[in-house]
Amino acid sequence: MLPSRVKDLCLYRMEKAKGDLEAAQILYEKKLFSQSLNRSYYAIFHMARALLALDEFDTRKHTGIIAYFNKEYIANGTFDKKYSKIIKGAERMRCKSDYDDFYIVSKDETLKQIDDAKQFIEKLEGFIRKRLENFGRI
Repeated sequence: MLPSRVKDLCLYRMEKAKGDLEAAQILYEKKLFSQSLNRSYYAIFHMARALLALDEFDTRKHTGIIAYFNKEYIANGTFDKKYSKIIKGAERMRCKSDYDDFYIVSKDETLKQIDDAKQFIEKLEGFIRKRLENFGRI
């Protein structure tokens, strides 16, 4: 049986991901593309961490989260490789936007990442909810 603290952490991270996605959309509408890109990455990242909470895995390193996700969920075919490309691409763009001086994020790049975040969240949320149901806890 899944400990309630694990379920609570998973659900908390899912809500955090959805809040970040909503913030990304608001920032995009205000033409704050760099900030929107940052929030859409964190929407993806927090949804991945929601899933990994069910495995009771966590690390402070973003690369560790991505590596674990790829090893445990992409390599075995649980999720299509496109979801690996989404999280890795979003992380790369976020780093460029946050740390490279004079890097300008385009409107199109930002919108694509928001769309990718929506797909990622939808796919993982469906999987997570099924897993929680299988544990009889939701």
